[in-house]
Amino acid sequence: MITETLDQTVQKTALYKSHKELNAKMVPFGGFTMPVSYPNGIQSEYFSIRSDVGIFDVSHMGEFVISGSSVLESLQKLTINDVSKLNVGQAQYSAMCYPDGGIIDDLILYRKSDSYFMVINAANIEKDFDWINQHILDDTYLEDISSNISLVALQGPLSREKLSVLTDVNLEMPFYTFSEGTVCGFSVMVSRTGYTGELGFEIYGNSEAILHIWNALIQEGAKPAGLAARDILRMEMKYCLYGNDINEKTNPIEAGLSWVTALDKGKFIGFDKIQQEKSEGSKRRLVSFKMEERGIPRSGYGVYVEGGNVGFVTSGTQSPTLNTGIGLAYVDTPFNKTDQPISIQIRNKYLSAIICKPPLITNTSLYH
Repeated sequence: MITETLDQTVQKTALYKSHKELNAKMVPFGGFTMPVSYPNGIQSEYFSIRSDVGIFDVSHMGEFVISGSSVLESLQKLTINDVSKLNVGQAQYSAMCYPDGGIIDDLILYRKSDSYFMVINAANIEKDFDWINQHILDDTYLEDISSNISLVALQGPLSREKLSVLTDVNLEMPFYTFSEGTVCGFSVMVSRTGYTGELGFEIYGNSEAILHIWNALIQEGAKPAGLAARDILRMEMKYCLYGNDINEKTNPIEAGLSWVTALDKGKFIGFDKIQQEKSEGSKRRLVSFKMEERGIPRSGYGVYVEGGNVGFVTSGTQSPTLNTGIGLAYVDTPFNKTDQPISIQIRNKYLSAIICKPPLITNTSLYH
């Protein structure tokens, strides 16, 4: 049972007081106390984002500024995507790996005119900072600005409409680009990114700015949403969560991240092992599945075929849109193909499920 008695080391975001005033249920997450849901309920939050507009506090995320004359060379060595393809104003999904190919963290990298802005997972800030510091080249400079940055994610089909009345930024920006401008009169960075599979924007600014923007967007009709709704939304799209679906014991190929792994750019940390995995073929693969019998899969549940255990669930939930249990799982080759029937062990029962091609929800506003 989760209680609100928090360790002194657990941090609060700038919006903590607002969450409490909204009667959010708060839980520890990534070293912060974060809202998991609000009184109207998880399904209400979920549907607001799939069909209208919702807003998340994402201020727990970490942010680094990386600059200097050798910054591009350093980032090419540290990350698996091809940083040279980024123009000013563009963003890129990527990851950092250990020499054995294990994933240190997944991240988003933004190219500004004089530096790169890296957004990482909250629980990994110290680990990532130390790793980057150990491997950057001379004349590359790393600064942790996480404590100076707050962040909200406005997501849903009406997100552009609601934000447009508060900003001078041109919101017709392409997916994975960003612009610096003002929202509610505050200087911020607005990014066309998100973790839901819907049209949306992430707004970076100082604590005062984000508090004002959060309140203004709620007044415009954005519904506050918590971690539980976000988890359902990202599972339907097969967006990985670090610590669940990817970690230091998984590599980008088996995790389905070949599309951000630039093996043609030259060597980076983990290159040899990742290239070997790519050429030899993965022994297992992260897949999306949905239940064909009533049951909600959870992390750690076994995946079975007639011959026995062939994998395990990494994330699971109930999809309100599909009205069935869904999840992500690592499944051994050759049992990880689309349309493969599987069984999920839920307590002492083996319930039917089927591997599906992601995303599980296709008619979203993501590219509108």
